[in-house]
Amino acid sequence: MREPVRGPAAPGAAGRVGVVLNPTSGKGRGLKVREKVFDGLAADGFTVHDLSGTDLPGATARARTGLTLGLDALVVVGGDGMVHAGVNAVAGTGVPLGIVSAGSGNDIARDLGLPVHDVPASLAVIREGLAARRNRGRGPDGEGVRMLDAVAVSRPGGAVDHWYLAVLSCGIDAAVNARTNAMSWPPGGARYVRALLAELRTFRPFGYRVTMDGEVWESAGTLVAVANTRCFGGGMRIAPDAVPDDGLLEVVHAEGLTRGQLMSVFPKVYRGTHVSHPAVHVRRARSVLIEPLPALGTMPPMAFADGEPLAELPLQCDLHPRAIGVLARTLGA
Repeated sequence: MREPVRGPAAPGAAGRVGVVLNPTSGKGRGLKVREKVFDGLAADGFTVHDLSGTDLPGATARARTGLTLGLDALVVVGGDGMVHAGVNAVAGTGVPLGIVSAGSGNDIARDLGLPVHDVPASLAVIREGLAARRNRGRGPDGEGVRMLDAVAVSRPGGAVDHWYLAVLSCGIDAAVNARTNAMSWPPGGARYVRALLAELRTFRPFGYRVTMDGEVWESAGTLVAVANTRCFGGGMRIAPDAVPDDGLLEVVHAEGLTRGQLMSVFPKVYRGTHVSHPAVHVRRARSVLIEPLPALGTMPPMAFADGEPLAELPLQCDLHPRAIGVLARTLGA
């Protein structure tokens, strides 16, 4: 049973859920799983509201509107971009997020130990999590919901205008991400490699001032990533020790490297061994201010968060403990 956004309706026996799906997710893979998701939720007794949009901004706006329906959960179908949209819709509302991982990277789902490209298993997690939440005390955090830290992003001194769950980056990786998004060939990971090689041809270190809980790092740099989870970019372990519910961010920053050094260090990110390089530093913090410092290098690229373009620097990132609930398996499942 699929419904558009409209006034409240009597919930099904299992409750009321909104579903947000981006049809461009995973090169159209999202459309292929649409019927499985809607039919599966309806079979489980849920009243289902279709809140999908034609793009991520539209999906986020419809999801926020859909929350006025009194949803028991918001379910996002796709990759990290759809999780990002869901986080920005539910932050501060108390409505938990259900994740049906069907995108290309799916780093967030993997880091949280959720099923990937397995719709029945994902729906089982959502069903069990909500059942445990109703019964209270049977699931993680006592309600079938794992409470995760989330990061509020703002202009320095300004109001919060964005949230993210995984990683914000504004170094060479962000520049490569932007270039990759603008390319249509070759397919898969080869496009990322092609974009990296193109960036390296003209690369010069960026100038940064990063303030981490009052401690300042100023340098010509290659990378600054503010991580709440371990991975981004389709399996790159940028912050191998990050934990999304420990109340701390991992700030990974690298001093200026030559092009040859970058070519040597970059592949190590996939294993997480880059953090042993003497030019790479990891600092734990709760509040991080990232500013460009033109006197020390070129202007850093636009920041990306959870793989999505965000904004130019300067940006303030503040950790909010247990700000987002994600539906998880019940204990013993």
